[in-house]
Amino acid sequence: MPLIVQKFGGTSVADTEKILAAARKAIRAQQQGNHVVMVVSAMGKNTDLLVDLAAEISERPAAREMDMLLSTGEQVSVALMAMAIHSLGHQAVSLTGAQIGIKTDSTHTKARIKSISTERMQRLLDEGNIVIAAGFQGIDEDFNITTLGRGGSDTTAVALAAVLDADACEIYTDVDGVYTTDPRKLPEARRVTQISYDEMLELASLGAGVMHSRSIEFAKKYGVPIHVRSSMTDIPGTVIAQSPETRERPVSGAAVTRDEARVSVLGVPDVPGTSFEIFSRIADRKVTVDMIVQNVGAEGRADVSFTVPKEELDETLEAVNAALEVVGAGTVTHSDDVSKVSVVGLGMAQQSGVAEKMFRAVSEAGINIEMITTSEIKISVLVSREHSQDALRAVHDAFNLHQDPATIEEVQETTRQAADVADVVARLRGIDMEELFLNDIQLDQTQARVTIHGAPDTPGGASTVFQEVAAAGIFVDMIVQSYNADEQRANLGFTVPRDQHDATLDVATRLAETFACEGTSSSPNVAKLSVSGVGLRSHTSVAIRMFRALSEAGINVEVISTSEVRVNAVVDGEQGEQALHCLQAAFADVLR
Repeated sequence: MPLIVQKFGGTSVADTEKILAAARKAIRAQQQGNHVVMVVSAMGKNTDLLVDLAAEISERPAAREMDMLLSTGEQVSVALMAMAIHSLGHQAVSLTGAQIGIKTDSTHTKARIKSISTERMQRLLDEGNIVIAAGFQGIDEDFNITTLGRGGSDTTAVALAAVLDADACEIYTDVDGVYTTDPRKLPEARRVTQISYDEMLELASLGAGVMHSRSIEFAKKYGVPIHVRSSMTDIPGTVIAQSPETRERPVSGAAVTRDEARVSVLGVPDVPGTSFEIFSRIADRKVTVDMIVQNVGAEGRADVSFTVPKEELDETLEAVNAALEVVGAGTVTHSDDVSKVSVVGLGMAQQSGVAEKMFRAVSEAGINIEMITTSEIKISVLVSREHSQDALRAVHDAFNLHQDPATIEEVQETTRQAADVADVVARLRGIDMEELFLNDIQLDQTQARVTIHGAPDTPGGASTVFQEVAAAGIFVDMIVQSYNADEQRANLGFTVPRDQHDATLDVATRLAETFACEGTSSSPNVAKLSVSGVGLRSHTSVAIRMFRALSEAGINVEVISTSEVRVNAVVDGEQGEQALHCLQAAFADVLR
């Protein structure tokens, strides 16, 4: 019999009327011939009320006791949901995370799932029950209650769908799907019919509130199709699966992350170990680093720029200043008044000119770009916070995201293939369901690097550069722009096919002279290393481990760019094979 997991968020069970409406949806699904497992969040603002109660008792309550307290919210919801189903004449059993057998590690308030037992749930389903599972919680090996952190009920739902080999995982919420951008910011945003795991991972990390990135990591790792739907209507919603809505378009969505802070470390020694020293000290302070841009410098010096959450800027600056005492001379500039605007899409990997189109849209809106970082499926720019809304609208309009795709591919497969089941089950028997999962470490030895140093940091600079590059028929891969706020100048680096190095350098040199830049540098032979997989954001050690491995091998990193599913580093071409072997050894325990 087919099995469906249905998750209902807090707004979908905010009162008894909504609980009864959710119960009817589950009963309807069962009557259509499905086994049904419901995952339920705490009612409405219940979790916030519990947090406030704890704050009245203690300024810093123990994490273990917070988990004990917060887990009661879901316990109320699942009991009421079971009562609602009983009142409608059907069978249901409510279970806490511990009763299900969701085993986690002991990291209170943000635990990771290690394993889930399915025997009890399967028996109850076979007996004709709708199983109602408390989201957001589990139990560690010492039987302490743990909670899974932000988005924990989504994570519970997708994890249960994975271990039960569910045919679908339906996420019911107060919105009717995934949109091209946040409709609260841009009313013209359009609901997409289908979006790929990688695209959704990127959008979730950029602040798209529909799904938490950790649950998407689960779905991608175990091949679980997710259906995001409204609990208030029967609108079809959005399917999150392996394939995008269409590959005809390069971009599927846009997002803005408002409360960012930028840190630029200028003139540090361009030698192995510098990046590792800086970012390991930041990681030690549990600061989450987002954009990372390292550009090759001049005269043996390099610039590194990155972003962190605004509220973590002071902690970051302390870590950076401590690192500079170790690595040598260097200066630090920062700003807490910036926002990140990004476009995401699987299609951009097959189409050229996407970056130039984005930069032109931002330029024509009169907005200056402070930083740029790109990956195979994402382009992000850093702009002043006051202009972030205008920049979002500009790029959304530039890619016509408000319009339905002119050509939709054939309906994509949205259920797990039978051939994959054995592999999925085997992986689920591992020690840790949420372990870091790398699927590839690639070496690309076909590229060259060109950098324009000291370009005037004014609107339209990047757009002009890549317009000229495109006009010369040159295909650009990585793009990074770092920023020197004191001098109002930027270093703009990018990689191109090796056989186009000379032509690219000619264009860059001409532009550098035209715009009174400080000069250009290049390398006709670089190696690009890419580490890709699932969990790169929630396992923040990936970039650190990468930098450490290369540093210990004496390999210098020239350029860095990061994304939700991939970390890219450019090194000297002669060291490409050595760097690949170093990374394969460093990640041997998580490479699948």
